[in-house]
Amino acid sequence: MADDKLPTLTDKSRQRLRAPLDRIGFWLARLGVRPDAVTVLGLLVTGIAAVCIATGDFLKGAVLLLLGLPLDALDGAVARAMQRQGSFGMVLDSTLDRYADGFIFAAFGYHFARHGRLDMLMLALFSLIGSYLVSYVRARADDSKVAVGVTVGWFSRLERVAVVLAMTLAAGILGSVQPLEIGLVILAVGTNLTALQRLRYVYGALKNRGE
Repeated sequence: MADDKLPTLTDKSRQRLRAPLDRIGFWLARLGVRPDAVTVLGLLVTGIAAVCIATGDFLKGAVLLLLGLPLDALDGAVARAMQRQGSFGMVLDSTLDRYADGFIFAAFGYHFARHGRLDMLMLALFSLIGSYLVSYVRARADDSKVAVGVTVGWFSRLERVAVVLAMTLAAGILGSVQPLEIGLVILAVGTNLTALQRLRYVYGALKNRGE
């Protein structure tokens, strides 16, 4: 079987950006900034962006998401600069990422529900479910009892964020919700297919091990 530790686009991007991020992280660490504070700040920025999206200010929401995106990787850089090896930071980061996903898709759902678009509300909910399951299957497979590294699939976190940014920015610039409609269809289908793809991969890996 192919290597089950193949990196996702998210992993590759973090590897390529590691050097510049580490320089910024070192500078922030010298200023006394804690990595957990960076993680929480990233969630706060996402929360404000979600409020903008929910109220229909898509351009401002997209800009805030774009400004907050580097914070998702900077917390790790600050932790490395401080030579902090604790596992809590990783758990906090993953947990707040799930909150961020919830904020964003809840914002889309709320906006469409206000305008009577229950079809788009359902797509936002399916996108949220798929996003959670993509992360959950990987986390569950990484458990010591399963021990299968699974990173297959097109819709890991960076791909999802890229689609959200593109559709929100386009909606803000064009003054139309059509980019959101297209984007949510892509996310609802893509995330759930990725979750199933990962589940199938784990099944195949365990079957090859005779389990």
